Amino acid sequence: REHEDDVISPKPVALSKYSNRVELKTLLERSDGGARLAGKRVVIGGWVKSSRAVKKDSPAPPPPPQPSSLAVPPPPSTTKSNISCTEIIQSKMNIFRKLFDVLSGGGKTTYPIFDKPEVTGQKATSPPEYIIYFLISDGSSVVVDSAMSTIPATQLMSLGTCIVAEGVLRHPLAASAKHVIELEAEKLLHVGTVDPEKYPLSKKQLPLHLLRDFSHFRPRTTTVGSVTRVHSALTLASHTFFQSNGFQYVQVPVITTTGVGEMFRVTTTLDREEKKHDGLSIETVKAAIKEKSRLIDHLKRSDSNREAVAAAVHDLKKTTDLAAQLEKKQKPKAATQKLDFFGCDAYLIVSGRFHLESYASALGKVYTYGPRFTADKIDNARHLAETWNVEAEMAFSELDDAMDCADDFFKFLCRYLLENRHEDMKFISKRVDKTVTTRLEATASNSLLRFSYTEAISLLQTATTRTFETKPKWGVALTEEHLSYLTDEICKGSVMIIHSYPKEVKPFYVRLNDDKKTVAAFDLVVPKVGVVINGSQNEERFEILDASIKELGSTSREKYEWYLDLRRHGTVKHSGISLRMEHMLLFATGLPDIKDAVPFPRSWGKANN
Repeated sequence: REHEDDVISPKPVALSKYSNRVELKTLLERSDGGARLAGKRVVIGGWVKSSRAVKKDSPAPPPPPQPSSLAVPPPPSTTKSNISCTEIIQSKMNIFRKLFDVLSGGGKTTYPIFDKPEVTGQKATSPPEYIIYFLISDGSSVVVDSAMSTIPATQLMSLGTCIVAEGVLRHPLAASAKHVIELEAEKLLHVGTVDPEKYPLSKKQLPLHLLRDFSHFRPRTTTVGSVTRVHSALTLASHTFFQSNGFQYVQVPVITTTGVGEMFRVTTTLDREEKKHDGLSIETVKAAIKEKSRLIDHLKRSDSNREAVAAAVHDLKKTTDLAAQLEKKQKPKAATQKLDFFGCDAYLIVSGRFHLESYASALGKVYTYGPRFTADKIDNARHLAETWNVEAEMAFSELDDAMDCADDFFKFLCRYLLENRHEDMKFISKRVDKTVTTRLEATASNSLLRFSYTEAISLLQTATTRTFETKPKWGVALTEEHLSYLTDEICKGSVMIIHSYPKEVKPFYVRLNDDKKTVAAFDLVVPKVGVVINGSQNEERFEILDASIKELGSTSREKYEWYLDLRRHGTVKHSGISLRMEHMLLFATGLPDIKDAVPFPRSWGKANN
């Protein structure tokens, strides 16, 4: 019924909220391609992706070439273009001059459509009329639109130029036009020019790994723009899933005093004096103090003037102060901690599930979404120092419940992308990975295979077609090559869950199983990426958790007292999950490197902006 209403009486073109322009997807993603909007006056804006100018009355050229800044090379020319609409801006020479006079305050100078005569191929005093084809994008969708300018076309047509133009939507003038609507531009409201010699995206087919050096510009490429919209959709889908299943959203701190693994320490102590006096020992400085004291005594006994004595005394005071600073640094750590901001060791958070447990013990089901940090000195295609995780915790819940939750959550994300980001997934399947759509469809509709760790090791040990660098035996952590074999060879590209790991390879807080050898933890593993979701049933028994903390050392006892309190007072069985958003994005898009899945990647040795 809604579709019929659009055909009979189309709705007015909706403005972009909080802006006076019309988003391109409003025009181009309609069922009629925007044909029934002809005659509507609109303002559009975007960044030039590619451009072309031809003489008026010449045969209409094909649509503009694909944007040269795409991070992934375009497919062969035999493939049908993915661009759903390209509008043609038509303008005469006198319109360009008049509009420029208006915009520049009625100046006397006029500008030709080209500032290089070789572009037009002639030096006539009355230049011919031109049709200028633009491919622009405003980031609202994969599809693109067009606009025009009143300044030299060689500036306007540069890749990355920002254009805001006003005009009227018309049916195409050319009978051979492939699209149902075009914009007849009348006013140029804004032009943000670029310097082609310095603008990094001016280079053709700039690969993804080079785009990382220009992370502030790379969202202007079509590939990164599509990935970003998919990322946004996954975030919204995560909130939708948990809210619709009765979870409460809780914010957990980024700074914490507890955690496991390699952590970033948070401190306001910059150790400037330590750097300033590197190489000096307290013994050397004390020896210098004695020598300077002898010198002062000698000067006082001699006929030296007062200025020399005063200078020597001042020098001795500086050396004495330096000795005090060095001694201060050598005091026990507990004494110096009082000078730090928090008065104790503080770190960037590795996991938010610790803090979620306290709220799950009161509200039942809770979740959070935020940044997590690990200080492992690893630089590969699957590791970042800063990631964003979706984490959930459930009271009155055990391991099987957590695995069921991860199963449902993962499938929900796959279905959500297929249903809500169709155009972006279609583009990504053409430019990045042709199998992404079928992979998401298969995952959303099929059951996830489940293996125990013991079963997984047995399958690896019987492998006859693969030699592993790390020999698979019970008790070792499963490596990337192990997981790759299991997903590719055993599960034939399916997603699987591995559970019941040896207690030595999982954190101390995971619940000990009845066999006293394994713990109630699991990993959801996908092909080509690895672990996307991990989870566990955490230890609710005070005595067992207390013993595990004691094994960590005496210094750990105090900082985990609050965590033990949850077992002392009203303890309950509970479990939870943690989804690595960037790894989910790798699975959904087929991107080969995790550094291309986040806006501003942070990894070992790299933090550009």
